[in-house]
This record gives sequence, structure tokens and C-alpha cells, in this order.
Amino acid sequence: MPSIPSNKPYRVGRSPTGLGLFATKPIKKGSKIIRYFGPLLDSKKKKDDAIENKYLFELNDRWTIDGSVRKNIARYINHACKPNAESDVRPRKRKVFIRAIRNIEPGEEINYDYGTDYFKAYLKPIGCKCAACEKKRKKKRAEARAERLRLKAKAERKALKKAEKEAAKASKLKQHLNGANGVKSNGKLFNGHGSTADQMIAVKSGISARPPGKPGRESRASA
Repeated sequence: MPSIPSNKPYRVGRSPTGLGLFATKPIKKGSKIIRYFGPLLDSKKKKDDAIENKYLFELNDRWTIDGSVRKNIARYINHACKPNAESDVRPRKRKVFIRAIRNIEPGEEINYDYGTDYFKAYLKPIGCKCAACEKKRKKKRAEARAERLRLKAKAERKALKKAEKEAAKASKLKQHLNGANGVKSNGKLFNGHGSTADQMIAVKSGISARPPGKPGRESRASA
């Protein structure tokens, strides 16, 4: 970690994106926090124009600050889509300061918006890891999880409804079969000669229900 004078309101520490700059004292809105500095690169010089790294801060079409030097503590400030600070660019003086755009409490990470070009070149391909974007991704994950649970519950209700329908259909079929068997039993023939109703009619009329050619006890007795 780079050494920072104790009178400075910040320190370098660990953050979700690696190293970051954190407030150690209350920082009021509008106050200057730190200067972003490094060698000046002239785009008209091929040697300077050929330099490429993630810490280049463009002042205008010609001048750029190479902030990759370790003494540039401001290079530890991370990007945020909803920052608490901003870059105050002064092209004529060829200087850049980081200024608070709201009150910053001790322990809070200091951050500013790197701009659209930097975001597209370096952050978008890997995904922005600032608090605002992490919150957005967390919300999307929660919504996706809720949608999966909703679809699962819907499928379960559909399956239950189908099972209930099949059970009702099976019960109805069983009742129908039981009813058909009952009708068959009631119409069962006695000794193979007529139904129960025919036998009852025969008894009432005094006609014997015995089969012909087979005399009963009375016939044998009289013989």
C-alpha cells in the first residue's frame, strides 16, 4: 500500500473491485479531495501517442495525463455509475482534481464516473462492479428466481388439476361398472329357468316351479 500523509482525508484499502480509495474523515460536498497527476503526453509526438494503459486521462485532443505512476494516489479511485465525486478537468492548466459532489462519510469508498469511452472500452466487456450495478444485477437475479418459482408453482398446480381430473374420471368409471354388475345380479336366472320375477308369478298362480319330468315327493307317495 502506498504511504499517505495522516493529514489527508483518505486511505488506500480493499474494495470489491480490488484496491480503492476510502475516506478517513468527513468530506464535505464541493471540496477538493485529491489531484490526478502524472507525466503529460503530447499526442503530436509518436512516442507519447503510442503509450497505452488504463490510467490515461485525456485533457483535450492534444494533452493526456499518464496516471500510471505509483505516486498518483488518485489512480486508486474506482469507477461508479452513481458516484460521490467527479473529475474537475482544467485543460488550460493541464490539471485534474477529484471533487466531492456530496458529503462523504468516513469509511465510504470514494468514486467517480470514468466516462462513456472508458466504460465501453474497459468496463462493459467484463461487467461493471460498482455498487449500483451490483444492486441492479442482484435485483435481476431475484426477479429471475421469482419467475422460476412462479413457473414451477404453475406447473405443479396444472399437474395437480390433471391428477384430480383423472381421479374423478376413474371414480366415475368405477361407479358405472359397479352399477352394470348390480343389474346383472338382479336379473340372475334360477336353475336356468326364468328370472326371479317369473318364479314369483308362478308361485302366486299355483303353478309348480319344478321342471317337467321330475315328479316330487307327492307323486312318488301316491304311486
